[in-house]
Amino acid sequence: MKKTSLLILLAYIAIGAVAMISPVQVKDNFLTKSQQKEGWKMLFDGKSLEGWSIKSGFATYKVEDGAIVGTTIAKSPNTFLCSDEEFSDFELTFEVKYDQFFNSGVQIRSKLKGEEYGGRVYGPQVEIEQSPGQAGYIYGESAGGWQSAEPQSEDESINSHSYFNNNQWNQYRVVAIGKKIKTYINGHQVADLDYDPERYQANSEGFIGLQVHGVGKKSEAMSVRWKNIYIKAL
Repeated sequence: MKKTSLLILLAYIAIGAVAMISPVQVKDNFLTKSQQKEGWKMLFDGKSLEGWSIKSGFATYKVEDGAIVGTTIAKSPNTFLCSDEEFSDFELTFEVKYDQFFNSGVQIRSKLKGEEYGGRVYGPQVEIEQSPGQAGYIYGESAGGWQSAEPQSEDESINSHSYFNNNQWNQYRVVAIGKKIKTYINGHQVADLDYDPERYQANSEGFIGLQVHGVGKKSEAMSVRWKNIYIKAL
């Protein structure tokens, strides 16, 4: 077996192994010493937005009841709360709850271009969307649209699912190793994406970003909430 083929095989085995591992939740926004020794770290401490910066728009973010709350503002473009730290290969877990008839996502391995509103966020986005829908699939934010193949199908049995529990907290897990990305919602696998080398090189490393989608001129505020945001470098 060629060395390149062996490395690809090992990456596939590794991503399958770590996909079923996530920190056992003792309490919100908390890691035990054992979990920290395993390499897990909190991206959100449950109290402040330290380690994060708002980019691309002017939607608001605040901490309320141990969760990050992102809220729409009329005429704002898509807005992102971006981690100051960047990551390449990792396992990311978080919980999310949001208002129905709204759209959101979490950027991974993302970057900034331009200077307006702190720079335009672009890169892979893990979709957050009500059921039935495309939650968990990978979308290219300012990067060509859907990257997962399933949402592009005309077959509803392929392009949508109901793993996302509307009006409830949902647990996401994202495992990114090399050009391979897998996502899970509430224990159900959704995306299994294998990038072509060129696209992978364009976004092999970057920040995590929590999106508040633009709502045009709509004045009614809508919100999305995140908590228990943990990451482990692989």
